[in-house]
Amino acid sequence: MKHYKFILSGGGTGGHIYPAIAIANELKSRFPDAEFLFVGAEDKMEMQKVPQAGYAIKGLWIAGLQRKLTLQNAMFPLKLVSSLWKSRKIIKEFKPDVVIGTGGFASGPLLQMANMLGIPTLIQEQNSFPGITNKLLSKKANAICVAYENLERFFPKGKMILTGNPVRQDLIDIQNKRAEAIAYFKLDANKKILLVLGGSLGARRINQLIEKELENILAQNVQIIWQCGKLYFEEYKKYNSDNVQVVAFIEKMDFVYAAADVIISRAGASSVSELCIVGKPVIFIPSPNVAEDHQTKNAKAIVDKKGAILLKESQLDAEFSLVFEALLKDPEKQKQLSENIKELALPEATKQIVDEIVKLIK
Repeated sequence: MKHYKFILSGGGTGGHIYPAIAIANELKSRFPDAEFLFVGAEDKMEMQKVPQAGYAIKGLWIAGLQRKLTLQNAMFPLKLVSSLWKSRKIIKEFKPDVVIGTGGFASGPLLQMANMLGIPTLIQEQNSFPGITNKLLSKKANAICVAYENLERFFPKGKMILTGNPVRQDLIDIQNKRAEAIAYFKLDANKKILLVLGGSLGARRINQLIEKELENILAQNVQIIWQCGKLYFEEYKKYNSDNVQVVAFIEKMDFVYAAADVIISRAGASSVSELCIVGKPVIFIPSPNVAEDHQTKNAKAIVDKKGAILLKESQLDAEFSLVFEALLKDPEKQKQLSENIKELALPEATKQIVDEIVKLIK
């Protein structure tokens, strides 16, 4: 049996890194003696997260273009040339069978160089509105795995496969973990449990909202697990109490989803895919400061199918308390949202993406 080699690249945020790691893990379970190498951006979080997952990583000197005139933009051409040369060197030395990109700056030069050297490439697009890197790479890519329908205006139709986003496999069956989860977090099973998620780095606006509404939420016999992000933990840890658990980061995501009755979340692509599998009532508060406002588009794809509630940041002061209270008092609405969002889940995504990679090496 041939000894396969895979290079994976994705980073900048957890939304690009975790899918790449999930794909690597599935490839490893099929080809136990395969070799893996990750390529990331030198100063981004993948340089910590990938080694923690047990894989080697090399960094490129690359960053995205800022939307205004900055020194960083002036450096961009230099960084791009440097990253293309380094990518060429990495590919020539490692000799991969396939190169896989899950988005983020570093995947651009790496996959571009793989295409030039005639190595098969696969890109995985998490969002309903693709980023610039993947749009550029799609012309030469062999396969494009997408998580949303109707992306023909961005990508060549014949190369697209609707797979969904890779998610943690331990989320597939959380129904049976509720009692264990409530005990693990020392929660009161007779109170409703609200889970607040701001993404891997936290979300300032969601944190400000919860701080402002805290008394009101607690008055409705609710307990809160509040993931505020490591950037904000020092500021918000003072709210820890019997009914509020403020944490920087959550390790046991399967447990926290199993315990939750209602979830408030950002609408990053990975979060949205996870929440479809989890199947709980969700209020999405998309980040407005992301490229092409793609979080709002991700959330709208769910809301249009009556699977969640969407509140823009600009609506929070006027509408949050009314919307939240109405949802809490309406078990029928909670049930309907849960059923509808679950319909949109694509739990076999990682396996299907790896099936496509296997086709490229055969």
